[in-house]
This record gives sequence, C-alpha cells and structure tokens, in this order.
Amino acid sequence: MKIKRIYESSGDGDGYRILVDRLWPRGISKESAHIDVWMKEVAPSADLRKWFNHETEKWEEFTRLYTRELTENKQMLLDIKELEKEHKTVTLLYGAKDTEHNQAQVLLKVLEKI
Repeated sequence: MKIKRIYESSGDGDGYRILVDRLWPRGISKESAHIDVWMKEVAPSADLRKWFNHETEKWEEFTRLYTRELTENKQMLLDIKELEKEHKTVTLLYGAKDTEHNQAQVLLKVLEKI
C-alpha cells in the first residue's frame, strides 16, 4: 500500500487507486483521475478538515483526532485492507500540496497497524 498525490501521473505500479479526499480535487477531471473508487467517507470529517486547514502546527492534534475518527469506523479500514488483498497493490490518492502533512499519511499508518 502506498500514497500518491492525485496530480501526479498514474502508472501501472499504482494498482488499485482510491481517492481518499472528501472533496473532489480542483482541476482534475474524473476521466483524467484514473481512480477505481472514491472513498470520501474515509476522509477526515468536514469539521476536522476545516479546523486543520493544512496548518502544520496543528499536525499532531489532527493526527490524533483523525486516527480516532478512523478507528471509530473500522469497517472502512477493513474494506481497504480487503481491496489490498484482492489487488495486491493499492494507492491512496490525495490532493493536498503538502506531501508530509495530509490525511493519506495518517490513513496509511493506521492501515499498516491492522
């Protein structure tokens, strides 16, 4: 399982591509996104996303709160793990400019613990 910014070119090594943003990324058409599924329900809640606002000084608290949201909805995590078993390679796609401080980073760490 890996993560990738949706604005990067898709490739054969991506495997099954899952968009994990609540909002559709700006400037990307559905055709050019080459996603297999959009799992917006696995993204941070609207309130948490707005509060975080990609402010890195809030990163630790965002990570804690988002991890809690994810573990409260464990079925979504299990669904992604099933997709990984089925397709071998899964790429979690996100739209944020910051490649280190985004929800896909947190989601990947949570999924690695399952």
